[in-house]
Amino acid sequence: MPTNPASESRRSPRTSAEVNEEIRALWLRCGGRLSTEQRREYQRLVTEWAAAESLAHSSRIARSTQAHGAKQTHGAPERAA
Repeated sequence: MPTNPASESRRSPRTSAEVNEEIRALWLRCGGRLSTEQRREYQRLVTEWAAAESLAHSSRIARSTQAHGAKQTHGAPERAA
C-alpha cells in the first residue's frame, strides 16, 4: 500500500527490517509478478531499504568509534613533554 510522502516526512525513518517486511508482503500479494504500479512501489521500497541500511551502518560505526575512543582515553598513558 503506497504511503503519503507528507506523512512520511513527519515520522521517524523505518528500519531496514520493517521495509523488508513490506517488500516481502508486496511480492506475496502480487504472486511474483509485478505490475507497472507495483514495480514503482517496489523500487521506492528498495530505495527506502537501502537508505535505512546505510543509516543503520553509520550508526553502528559511530557507536563503535565512540566505544573504542572511550576505552583509549581512560587508560591512555600521558606523554612526556
